[in-house]
Amino acid sequence: MSPERNQGGCIAVRSFTHSSSFSKCNPSQSSLSGDAHCGTPVWRGKGLTCVCFKPKGSHARICINLTSQQEQRLNRLKHRTKIQFDASRQDHQEALRALWSATYPGQELQSLVSDQWKEMGWQGKDPSTDFRGAGFISLENLLFFAKTFSISFQSLLRKQAGKRAVWEYPFAVAGVNVTFMIMQMLDLDATKPRTFIRAVFLQMLSENEWAFDLLYCVAFMIMDKLWLDRNASYMEFNDILKLTRCQLEKEFLMDDVLRIEDMPSFTLLT
Repeated sequence: MSPERNQGGCIAVRSFTHSSSFSKCNPSQSSLSGDAHCGTPVWRGKGLTCVCFKPKGSHARICINLTSQQEQRLNRLKHRTKIQFDASRQDHQEALRALWSATYPGQELQSLVSDQWKEMGWQGKDPSTDFRGAGFISLENLLFFAKTFSISFQSLLRKQAGKRAVWEYPFAVAGVNVTFMIMQMLDLDATKPRTFIRAVFLQMLSENEWAFDLLYCVAFMIMDKLWLDRNASYMEFNDILKLTRCQLEKEFLMDDVLRIEDMPSFTLLT
């Protein structure tokens, strides 16, 4: 990343501070209205050329030109979000088995359709029916979480932290909802970036091809923390999910956050 002036078209230019990003976020607002406080991105030109940031007090624009590799990463991520879970595909079956093994090491899975799945927080004995909302990537996200941050994953699965509600959220189904929420927040279906949040994510994706999966892990941890902080119960899950999105957007707009690992809530992961 290097400072440049007047080179290429810019997706967005924004001056922001920590306080402004925290004080104006309203979880009851829609995606576009919620992003209005952080500046609506302006598309210029035909190609995805650069994302511009203008730190407060600085007159220099910092442009992050998207290379062909970065555009390839974005296209691969978009492709991942389009894949629906297919119970007839061998690789999808293996991913389910891998999730079980990572979640319950040493415990044999009797069948891909089994009451054992309810223990993980699926709605029935066939988890494939719960992937319809977010597709195969939601399974990939859970598997990534289980393998990369196993301690945090197991803590959430077993509801080990804090005082839990009588009616808790089902772990696995909640994970699918977190994936879907992030997909909506990042507006990945849009041909051109329409939100500054997505522009920031493109920078994160340029730093790490697995930025989406890492963001998922952070989001799940934030969601559970908010759940405990507010003593929430099952009927309040959607409200907690909205607050989770709001917190993610706040952290995206902090001055020094250019990678997922820079987000304050990343420290929740172990």
